Amino acid sequence: MRRVSPENLLLVGKVIRPHGLEGLLRIWSYAQSERSFLNAGTVFLKSDPEETHEYTVISVRPHKNVFLMKLDGLNSLEKAERCHGAEIFIRKDSLRREKEDEYFWFELIGLKVFLNTGRYIGTLRDILTTGSNDIYVVREGESETLIPAIHDVVEDIDLENKRMIISEVEGLFDLDEV
Repeated sequence: MRRVSPENLLLVGKVIRPHGLEGLLRIWSYAQSERSFLNAGTVFLKSDPEETHEYTVISVRPHKNVFLMKLDGLNSLEKAERCHGAEIFIRKDSLRREKEDEYFWFELIGLKVFLNTGRYIGTLRDILTTGSNDIYVVREGESETLIPAIHDVVEDIDLENKRMIISEVEGLFDLDEV
């Protein structure tokens, strides 16, 4: 296996347990769809801090509320059982953007968020998924601000300088004012 720096890997799932007798893995995915695994082509399974194994992805398909993954070289229940509980990583450079203005969560977490007036709001700490759009959770000290991840609010994302510029939306910052 070629050496891959941990900084270049992204955690995208976890092996729940084997599925069937042919080496299929039942996995919990942190990615939105099976495309992330298929586009990556290879995954890295890490079952303990010292050991990571690289596998070629043969197939991934939805199954109830999880995915079933077939990896090259895992062709028996015994081999699949050794992967139980392993974390699943892919190379960050294998990710593909579907749209030009699309960003991955790992790129956004940690950005400093400013109003377009220059006022510092805080650091983007979490992202909540909702039915219509994501919500950015921005914290500064004890203060927490929820920012809708929509074009009308988010004016600019500058990954190089680790900054996000948002427009002031009526009602977003005046909850404590009477």
